[in-house]
Amino acid sequence: MDEKKSILIVDDDESTRRSLSLILGKKGYETETAGTGREALKKAQGRFFNVALLDINLPDIEGVELLEPLKKMHPAMIVFMITGYPSLETSVRTSLEGALAYITKPLNMDTVLTAVREALEKQRLLRETGGRVGTTTSTISAKKK
Repeated sequence: MDEKKSILIVDDDESTRRSLSLILGKKGYETETAGTGREALKKAQGRFFNVALLDINLPDIEGVELLEPLKKMHPAMIVFMITGYPSLETSVRTSLEGALAYITKPLNMDTVLTAVREALEKQRLLRETGGRVGTTTSTISAKKK
């Protein structure tokens, strides 16, 4: 039996945290939420999360600044950056810091669910192949095509 996959949701907006937690929870994922970068780091120190959804604009630290410590703690953690203010500079920076993708707000939950599912499949393949699967970074738009 597969263990339940865990997702850390980090956003200063309580409504966003609650919505993501509810929807991801209904899809069978275990979720934890944090409203600040400090809270996110504390939660990540206590356990492994398969995926982290990080808002770029947090009250105490830029979400991009969380990438390095989170990836140091848990190199296999997949990180998605979330923002309502997309820019090429931030997209490139998050990519260089180790984020898998950059998701724009307003969030399209189908897009988020697909991104998480595909990332977890990639994580599984990396674990099974000893890390010999290629990596790419992308920007995921909330708008449906």
